[in-house]
Order: sequence, then C-alpha cells, then structure tokens
Amino acid sequence: MDKSIIKSIILQNQERIEAIPLQKRKMDFDEKGNYVLVGLRRAGKSFMLYQNIQERIRTGKSQREDILYINFEDDRLQIGGLEDFDTLITAYHEIYTERKPIVYLDEIQIINGWEKFARRLADTQYRVFITGSNANMLSREIATTLGGRFIAREIYPFSFEEYLIYKGIKLDANWEYAPIATKVRGLFDEYFHYGGFAEIFNRADKREWINSLCQKILLGDIIARNDIRNAPLIRLLVKKLAESVMQPTTQTRLLNILQSTGIKLGRNTISEYLSYMDDAFLTFSITNYTDSLAERISNLKRYFSDNGLLNNYLFDPTTKLLENLVAVTLLKKYGGYEEDNLYYYNKGVEVDFYVPSQELAIQVSYNISDLDTRERETKALYKMATVFPLKKLMIITMDQETTIQEDENSIEVIPIWKWLLK
Repeated sequence: MDKSIIKSIILQNQERIEAIPLQKRKMDFDEKGNYVLVGLRRAGKSFMLYQNIQERIRTGKSQREDILYINFEDDRLQIGGLEDFDTLITAYHEIYTERKPIVYLDEIQIINGWEKFARRLADTQYRVFITGSNANMLSREIATTLGGRFIAREIYPFSFEEYLIYKGIKLDANWEYAPIATKVRGLFDEYFHYGGFAEIFNRADKREWINSLCQKILLGDIIARNDIRNAPLIRLLVKKLAESVMQPTTQTRLLNILQSTGIKLGRNTISEYLSYMDDAFLTFSITNYTDSLAERISNLKRYFSDNGLLNNYLFDPTTKLLENLVAVTLLKKYGGYEEDNLYYYNKGVEVDFYVPSQELAIQVSYNISDLDTRERETKALYKMATVFPLKKLMIITMDQETTIQEDENSIEVIPIWKWLLK
C-alpha cells in the first residue's frame, strides 16, 4: 500500500474533521478507555468519532496532530492484510516522529482480521476507537480476541428528543401544558414516519433517501458480505418481515409464506438470512417470556431498527410504526442487542412488551375509544399483574391520555410522543 497516499489521507482527515458541523449527542467516554461502536449504517457512528475528536481539540486534551483517523470505506485505501494495518501506523510516525496518536478506525469490519490489529494497538498503549456496522463485532469470539481491552457501545439513529433539539426545540418544565406542545406534536408526525436518520431531517425527498439506504444495507451489508446469490429472496423476506411486525412469527411460517410464491428453499436458509439481517442491525427480535428456550429461538416478534426503514416496505403502516417505535425505544432503554431484558408475554393473554428488570408491562394501541379494544388491552394487563409483580402498567396510544383505575391496579394511558420525552 502506497505510504504517501496514507499520509495524505491522515492530514486531510485531521483538517476535515475539525471543521465538520455537529449536533452534540450524549456519549460519555472514559478518558483511558478503548471503544468499539457498533450499529446500523448511517446511524451516526462516524459522527460520534468526529464529536470526540472535536471535543478533545476544543478542550486542549489533544491537538489536531494527535489524531489518526481512517475510514476503511475510503476507496483510496487498498488494504489486503494485517501487514497493511501496520503501514497506517508507520505512515503516521513518519509524519509525527515524537507523537503517539489516538487511533480512530471507522467501518473496520470490512477488513478480515481487524480484531488482532486492534488488540495489538491496545496492548502497546495506543488509545483506540473503532466503529462497525455488523453485530458480529460483539460476538464472543471477537470479544475473546480483543481480550477485554475494549468497551462496546451501540449507536442508534436520533431519538425524538435529539430530533427536537436538531429542530431548535427546547422543552422546559411543564412543556406539555404550554403552546409548544402543539409544535412538538406536529414535528412528531415526520419523525414517526421517517425515523431518526439525521441526514434526512432537512431533505424534501426523505423516502427516496431511505429507499437508497435500504438498498445499501441489503446489497452491501447483507447480500455482498455474506455472498448471497438469491438477492430477490432476501428482498421478499424483508418485505414479509415488515408485514409481520406486531405478530409472533415462526421460521416455519416464514418458510411457508415464501414457498407459496414458488421459491424453493430450506429452513436453514431462512435461519441464516434472518441472522444476517440482525447482524446488519436492520432488524431485531424479542421472545415470549414464558416460552421454553427452544420455543424462544423459533417464536419471535421481529422489529426494524428504525421507523423509516420499516415504513419503506409498507403501504398502510401506522399501527405497525406505532408498535415498532415503542419496541425500538425500549430496546435502547432496557435491552441492547446483546442483552436479554425485553420480551413480549403470551400465555392466556398477550401483552406487547414486558421489561422484568423494571417490573413494567406495556400495551400498544392506536386508539382505545372502542370499548372492546379498551377491555381487551386492560384485561390483558390486569391478568398479567396477577402472575408477575408489576410496578407499572401502561397503554401507549397515538394521542389519548388518561388513567384507568381498577381496584389496586392503575394503568397509565399516554400518547407516544409524550412517552418518548419522559
């Protein structure tokens, strides 16, 4: 690999990153820690690196010359193996002979063996930040290779609160009773349908941008990365998953749906394709709390990691988007792709979400004005409360707000746009 090209990239990135305009997001890094940031493509992982770099320079912790930032999707790079990784470090030290850089390696997962290089950097006292768009970077095998030298963090698209900050909305105490609540509700509609990708917030062609992102995830992060030859099958499977949001879906059911279109495939293929989608952070799943281990693996509710992605595959999406947004928000707060603290409950009655650590049960319903709907949702929560110790029962709606009381049990009914800001 040409060292002069590497030197040029290092110097250009030092100047470019310092000048990038950013909206600050919440992310605390230990001053001596090494980090692996993972998450969905375009969720903001690179900008988290930029933010850290800018803050270090602004506060005087580092100078521009202390930064070694490399994006491995830069088409000027030709990295063939581990020896080329060493060229990156050598090139830096030929420019700055007396400095030891903080190393930022962006989208490194596309290079085989990256974890050995990262471990060696950490072992030789370099401070290292890494990003990647594949959940395999959190696997036990890679964690073992990294040897406990790195802390993993998951990066998501913007929350509704961050979206409002981007739009210049500052919420004071009791904001929900002030005129600004009307503006918040209006802005929510856009966030609800198009999600939290910051690049679309000021775009007129939001759907076109999201469709392009979906294609990049499918073609680059799933099909090409896993050497899949049947691309139409992947696209059909994603669409069927979108249509199945809100419903527990077994692999057998998905297999039957796809086979009914004339496609020939086996159960193992379905299983592999679903895991590829999870690995690319396109989708995630939750299990029934009362199922056995074998049943939990096969009987899942699947959601999309951002409402904009789900909306791209649906014609009449509102109720699915509502539950999907609740699922994503609970995942951020209580779950995480490697944790097991978010479930649904289905035993005699069905409750949409259960968070054992919070003793929290949630139903999601667009509107509970209909008496049958109201009774169905409340009855399920009350019955679950007789089985598990529940501190909080909730029904999340689109716009309704009230409290339902029955004996000692109280159910909070709250609009989703207020719940997201609690």
